[in-house]
Amino acid sequence: MSELRADLAIISEWIEPGSRVLDLGCGDGALLKYLQEERGVSGYGLEIDPANVVACIRNGVDVIQTDLDAGLNDFDPDSFDYVVMTHTLQAVSYPHRLISEMLRIGRQGIVTFPNFGYWRVRLQLALKGRMPMSGALPHKWYDTPNIRLCTLRDFEALCRQQGIRILERRVLDHAHHEQAFSRLLPNLLGEIAMYRFERAA
Repeated sequence: MSELRADLAIISEWIEPGSRVLDLGCGDGALLKYLQEERGVSGYGLEIDPANVVACIRNGVDVIQTDLDAGLNDFDPDSFDYVVMTHTLQAVSYPHRLISEMLRIGRQGIVTFPNFGYWRVRLQLALKGRMPMSGALPHKWYDTPNIRLCTLRDFEALCRQQGIRILERRVLDHAHHEQAFSRLLPNLLGEIAMYRFERAA
């Protein structure tokens, strides 16, 4: 098994062996393949891109081709232990609805997204007056798949509004590595945010 990308390796540590996992926007299925082989999980991936669907099938991952903006109504409540969404939250039309749906069908949710509060992003916007680009936000404004950019503070405010308890947070650089200094001012120094959360009692 090839080595997992650093953020996916962190996610795999958050998931208990033998769990049921749904991976939203699963890409080529690398995370699910690893979880199946190394942690004995069962589950599915949801993916819109036909090439990625084919890659999932080649990787032995059960995948359903679908658009996440259509919602998760096909799944019953509490169908999964974990619902994962990596680098996809910012590309859906109604992220607040999708997060709520994640916790309807899953016991815990895990998301990662680029942090629009990162200092280089703020500086580019302030000094150049143009939509910023960074390692975590590499697209120009007119060809970006990102339509709902947010900061760590935005996401945490949404969690409070929706009655969601954050269990764990990590911040990474654009290469998906943790930097010690990012823990000091995560909203300013973190390029990529990672959260594990559940519905508050």
